[in-house]
Amino acid sequence: MRIACLSFTDKGAEIGDKILNLGNEKYSFTHIKNSNHKGGIKSFLKENWNNYDGFIFISATGIAVRYINPYIQDKTKDPAILVIDDLGRYCISLLSGHIGGANDLTDYISKNMGTVGVITTATDGRGIESVDIFAKRNNYYMMDMKSITTITSLMVNGKKIGFYTEDKNKIDYNNLFEIEDLNKIDKDIHGLIIISSDKIKDEFNIPHTQLIPRNINIGIGCRRGVEKSRIIQAIEDSFEENNLLLEGIREMGTIEVKQDEIGIIESAKYFQVPLNIYSLEEVGKIDYMFEGSDFVKKTIGVYSVSEPVAYIMGKNMISRKSKHNGITISISKTKGE
Repeated sequence: MRIACLSFTDKGAEIGDKILNLGNEKYSFTHIKNSNHKGGIKSFLKENWNNYDGFIFISATGIAVRYINPYIQDKTKDPAILVIDDLGRYCISLLSGHIGGANDLTDYISKNMGTVGVITTATDGRGIESVDIFAKRNNYYMMDMKSITTITSLMVNGKKIGFYTEDKNKIDYNNLFEIEDLNKIDKDIHGLIIISSDKIKDEFNIPHTQLIPRNINIGIGCRRGVEKSRIIQAIEDSFEENNLLLEGIREMGTIEVKQDEIGIIESAKYFQVPLNIYSLEEVGKIDYMFEGSDFVKKTIGVYSVSEPVAYIMGKNMISRKSKHNGITISISKTKGE
């Protein structure tokens, strides 16, 4: 995280200089003094609000509130905001405690600077892992912040929460009831957390939220020169046919003779996922397990591409092979262990 320390007084500047020495692999600090920046810190914020992951105001809380007011949007976008008084007594997590990382940064600064850390989020005070922190920790996509807030509120009030997952991770909450079948939900459950990359029908009569694990792997083969738009459409059609969510894509893969296919390369960039390239030897060891083609064997050197590639990435096959006019798509899931 790139963090800017903002100081207004000589005492505050001393604290800002000390924080500079706390940089590590996770945090990189910059110190901006009000008197040294043209137009002051107000001007600096206007110019750099989107260039930093967080800001530490070494000032009164009121100054921080007034300075950030024109720029804050919502909890999914706002940077971490901390306030340290210029005597170095307190370090306050002011904004974006969870998703923005202000609470973690407050803990880090307090432990290393000897300040009293002040964190006011309800879950942290009760030792509960909030839903958004759980999602962030496990790199889950959050579909809806409103429903996350609702479920977290139920947890703060100690309500019984159902938990359905296709992953190995479990949220840290004492009154949790694990569910194996979404069609059979205990009547005493007040809310529901669903962790799945499947499209889930919204037929629940209790508050619920869905977190999407990135666990879907796409094996792909195609004729020469197939353009990006057609490959993207083929993937979207395959996901629709299998009731899968695109946000759950973990990685894509193909065989080495297709590694220079621009359409495949650009499709992986479009979905912002890695593209794995597998050798003829790797694919050839398992292509007998899948439907093969003598033409593909003669042309490429193996009987099949998309299915064995998807299998290598995930083992648990969801869609063995779907054909889209010169494009083959196979889908697997990587299950939590």
